[in-house]
Amino acid sequence: MLPKAYDPKACEDRIYQMWEESGAFKADAKSKKEPFVISMPPPNATGQLHLGHAVMLALEDIFTRFARMQGKEALWLPGTDHAAIATESVVIKKIQKEEKIKDPRAHYGREKLVEKIAEFVQASRATIRSQVRKMGASCDWSRERYTLDASLNRCVNEVFKKMYGDGLIYRGQRIVSWDPKMQTTVSDDEIEHVEEKAPFYTFQYGPFQISTARPETKFGDKYVVMHPDDERYKQYKDGDTFTAEWINGPVQATVIKDSDAIDPAFGTGCMTITPWHDMTDFELAERRKLPREQIIDFTGRLMPVAGEFAGMPIEEARPKVVEKLKEKGLLVKVDENYVHRIAVSYRGKGVVEPQIKEQWFIDVNKPVVEWKKKKMSLKQVMQDVIRSKDIRIIPERFEKIYFHWIDNLRDWCVSRQIWWGHRIPVWYKGEEKRVGAVSPGPGWMQDPDTLDTWFSSGLWTWSTLIDPTLATDTSLSLQDLLDRSPDFQKFHPTTVMETGYDILFFWVARMILMTTYATGQIPFKHVYLHGLVRTRDGKKMSKSDPSTCIDPLEIIPKYGADALRLSMIVGQSPGNDFRLYEEKIAGYRNFINKLWNASRFVLMQCEKAGVDPKGVGDGAGVGSLSVADRALLSSLQSLIDDATQGLKEYRLSETGERLYSFVWDYFCDWYLELSKGESNPAVLVHALRTIVHLLHPYCPFVTEELWASIGPKGSGPLIREPWPTPEKKSIDRDAEAQLQLLIDIITAVRSLRAEYGVTPEAKIPSTVHAVRSGEFLVQHQAHVLRLANVSELTVVSKAPAPRHGVVSAFLKGVDIQLLLEGVVDLTKVKENLEAERAQLQKFLAGVQAKLGNEQFVARAKPEVIETEKQKLADGEAKLKKIEERLKAFA
Repeated sequence: MLPKAYDPKACEDRIYQMWEESGAFKADAKSKKEPFVISMPPPNATGQLHLGHAVMLALEDIFTRFARMQGKEALWLPGTDHAAIATESVVIKKIQKEEKIKDPRAHYGREKLVEKIAEFVQASRATIRSQVRKMGASCDWSRERYTLDASLNRCVNEVFKKMYGDGLIYRGQRIVSWDPKMQTTVSDDEIEHVEEKAPFYTFQYGPFQISTARPETKFGDKYVVMHPDDERYKQYKDGDTFTAEWINGPVQATVIKDSDAIDPAFGTGCMTITPWHDMTDFELAERRKLPREQIIDFTGRLMPVAGEFAGMPIEEARPKVVEKLKEKGLLVKVDENYVHRIAVSYRGKGVVEPQIKEQWFIDVNKPVVEWKKKKMSLKQVMQDVIRSKDIRIIPERFEKIYFHWIDNLRDWCVSRQIWWGHRIPVWYKGEEKRVGAVSPGPGWMQDPDTLDTWFSSGLWTWSTLIDPTLATDTSLSLQDLLDRSPDFQKFHPTTVMETGYDILFFWVARMILMTTYATGQIPFKHVYLHGLVRTRDGKKMSKSDPSTCIDPLEIIPKYGADALRLSMIVGQSPGNDFRLYEEKIAGYRNFINKLWNASRFVLMQCEKAGVDPKGVGDGAGVGSLSVADRALLSSLQSLIDDATQGLKEYRLSETGERLYSFVWDYFCDWYLELSKGESNPAVLVHALRTIVHLLHPYCPFVTEELWASIGPKGSGPLIREPWPTPEKKSIDRDAEAQLQLLIDIITAVRSLRAEYGVTPEAKIPSTVHAVRSGEFLVQHQAHVLRLANVSELTVVSKAPAPRHGVVSAFLKGVDIQLLLEGVVDLTKVKENLEAERAQLQKFLAGVQAKLGNEQFVARAKPEVIETEKQKLADGEAKLKKIEERLKAFA
């Protein structure tokens, strides 16, 4: 017998260990089964499991368990990300705090610091592994990968070399996002945009007025830009020159008419440009072949071009520059309430400064990629795979966002000035340059920069499938590695990439870019995007405000992993943010307990009948079947169908709600109640087995624990069980309808009792007027007497005459009457009937108005019109019955 209460803490670790040791998570590359593959988005090796990870793990585990039970060769490949800039930042801060070393890079040097970071990561990876296991993730640990593994490094170097050979990777001077505090370029995802209120200045610049929040960048401005259609400046022509008094004296300036760079409605409709420190200005200068001049150095200080302000930090120089322009009479006005967004480095917290710097870039516009027998650019391939539906994004509305990003894609800066990560495989000797992982010989120096984390992460779906032993053979080409790696041949492309919508561009798009180029394949067939977890009030959970956060590692010991998983999946549709709070998690713990108690009831019924639940055959046709038995077995077939289709179509929330409702309402609250005193152990066991099968992907721990008590003799763990399939012979729609009629009558009586304030202990007589089902109701009236708490049930075929003190409920084909005289206040009964009549009359007026609307009738589908007519007919019949009841109070 099961213990009285389910204790997740006593079960979960034991069950997970059993799964892992049984080999249930391992995929077989030699199998002939259809593959189902997910590459787990690798959490940062130095990170802690947070709710975003927990949502991802729950979703992907449901996908994987379902596929495995369906008989597919399911591979869920786990791993961790070296998270270059994040990890180096964490370790440097740790050294500064614990070892009191101000500049760890200078103190230790490259080799020693990288060694210390590696030691820290090794310890952290063990932590994240343990935390992933706590969520019940059935991933294949034998294939665990790390983005700095030797085999992945080999793939990174091979792809870099191939791209360089194809002219897609180049070193050039372009504008980048520079973190002066951490002294490195940063990618867009490493930037936070913070709203800031700052003065917005308008200055006189020759005959023009220009507005800016950054006057300290304007020392080199010698071009003024305006829209060619702006009537205010129609007297000026493109190329006109003029002299303007400026910060450090007169400048010779040139007019530029450009329709792309300027918004006539913003500010004064004209601006000067600073190509070195603004992306838009840089692109304009590139198009027009204009000179660029650096104003701010890489430490965030003004350069010699600033004259007397040279060497000053930006914040110190700004007010002094304004003061000088004011003294010259060039300050026109100041808007003190101007709000704009500034870019701040997420890790270093320094204000990011656009800078032109010689870096390594990937050219996204060069048409050298072989794709579908055409030469395309990387950008075109990224557009094609979504447009042609080679890859489907769920939900589909995110395709628009994807195309917006890709259509505006710029060359990708892939070099970083940090030490932790994949070092750029380029070597220099004087003017010579070689590309390769190994030094060409004495005197050659390797490029000091490392690659953007997303470069290696972009290879994740396939580099993780390369045979690590083959990767040590430097005589093999990249194509050889792909052709000879059994895992790649079996498991790529992967089936679905599940991740947060917030990294659709940063990671998903880069995987498409890198994988299509390197392998000639798409990385995945589907992209499933989950939303962000928010607080009860809809606020974003933030590490900086711990009170808003829910820590899964604190929740799991308290409520169990299954309850947490259900709370994050049910009610969460793809691409939409959702709210999570502790009471919601507690609610799903109650569901787990409900399932547990129902299972105890089933086992007790087996014990009473002297039946071994493990000895019950999987077919349910043992002994005679009651209407409730036949209805349950029939309803289970629809449940199997709905759950199977829902999971196939990635409708996890809808499917979870269906399973929850069936178990809680139909099985526990109705079938088990109706079967008391006449239970059929075989049906109970069969139904419970089916339920735990269907629930297993959602709540694997409790279902596996229950399976140990109800699974057939000789069966293995539930994780290895096949997914249920519907049995047509068990479908009995008549029995379903009959059971539903009993449920509806009992529910209606309970509702009437509650509505009129009848005390629970009061037994009252009831009359049921049934047009067709009278004989059935007479046979099963015992259920109504017991569950509706009525003293007697009279079933009649002819509608009884109105009688004082009788209240009614009207179902389809059945009217229910309760005699309340002497039990409740009949004046209130009359008031309620009148209120119901008024509400029904209002409803009918609306339906009549709709059917009387010629436009509605002309446009609506025939089935819609038919539905409205049926509503009208049903409503009028119900109104007639209410009127008859009210006659009793005349």
